[in-house]
Amino acid sequence: MPLKNHTVAVIGGGPAGLMAAEVLSRGGVRVELFDAMPSVGRKFLMAGKGGMNITHSEQMADFVGRYGARSGEFAALLAGFGPQALREWAHGLGIATFVGSSGRVFPVEMKAAPLLRAWLHRLREAGVKFHMRHRWTGWGEPKGGRQAVRFVAPSGEVCVQADAVVLALGGGSWAKLGSDGAWLPLLAERGVEVAPLRPANCGFDVGWSAHFSDRFAGQPLKTVKLSFADATGREHVRQGDLMVTASGLEGGPVYALSAPLRDDIAASGSAVIQLDLFPGKPLSRLVAEIAHPRGSRSMASHLQSRAGIKGVAAGLLREFVSREDFEQPERLAAAIKSLPVRLVAPRPLDEAISSAGGVLFEELDEGLMLSELPGVFCAGEMLDWEAPTGGYLLTGCFATGQRAGQGVLDWLMKDV
Repeated sequence: MPLKNHTVAVIGGGPAGLMAAEVLSRGGVRVELFDAMPSVGRKFLMAGKGGMNITHSEQMADFVGRYGARSGEFAALLAGFGPQALREWAHGLGIATFVGSSGRVFPVEMKAAPLLRAWLHRLREAGVKFHMRHRWTGWGEPKGGRQAVRFVAPSGEVCVQADAVVLALGGGSWAKLGSDGAWLPLLAERGVEVAPLRPANCGFDVGWSAHFSDRFAGQPLKTVKLSFADATGREHVRQGDLMVTASGLEGGPVYALSAPLRDDIAASGSAVIQLDLFPGKPLSRLVAEIAHPRGSRSMASHLQSRAGIKGVAAGLLREFVSREDFEQPERLAAAIKSLPVRLVAPRPLDEAISSAGGVLFEELDEGLMLSELPGVFCAGEMLDWEAPTGGYLLTGCFATGQRAGQGVLDWLMKDV
């Protein structure tokens, strides 16, 4: 193998770093993988606790569109390693997959741990060396044209020489699992342009009354439709379950729209969503049911028996609908079908499922090598992109890891 005398340091043991390590070891180079945590794949394992959603089965054009402003870059990346390639890769590890009713793709066992175990076994068999509790702290003095990277390890400070480096250090969410964004100044000081990290796939604060928060925090809003018109006038609609938190809302529909919601809040201080609390029932029918004589029954009992509105949904109406509108069936029904809720802030970055911001793609070549730092490649969530949950985040990390690994091999081969 022409590259057998070359060593590559991969820094970060999430899906992107592990995929880069696999491509590199398959290409014949020696791979030394470093991670700050005691074990690799911690966020990957956490993501799999609720059912390991690895990718999605929708048409590629729709799939690529999930990457928003970076769809152009991801069209090329996913052409190299897309959702079908990811499924075939998992099958090669002995992990069967299936497509759920929503189009999401899962391992048959619905767990991340068996996949990660099989993957690490294959990487070790291929010669990848793992160095745990090694926190990257910057650059050392290069020798002979090689890269030099410094770490703080249990034994003290360590400086490693390598022919190339892959940085796969994650974003800024879930710092306790290893993604703390501490790498930003280390790249910025070398002239690499980096966008600030921001929460993505996150919940939002509303500012409930104390009464509503105390009574309903932790309760789900089942099957609601969320509508939102962004600053450009584009209408976004998502349907699913929301969760009321002590401070606001979280759940699939707000996660899916977190980017435009976050950006609207940043621009104007708040964002107003409309909630259809009963998407399966037309407005005219709701009006007729609410207008039905209620006799001596309370309004709460009337709404529950005639319109199926109870619990947290009824509480939301009391939170936002005036007493006068409660007495008007047309206005109350209109509120049930389109209840305005003002979001005032995204939840903190460390609570988010993922993060936006990071190394700009404009700083990278097609192989994901930094133009300011030849021989240094970047992959995964530390790049400036975001995507919704549903398998798109993981697929993006795998695809960028694959491209960075191949980019290193192509770069090294130029000197062979």
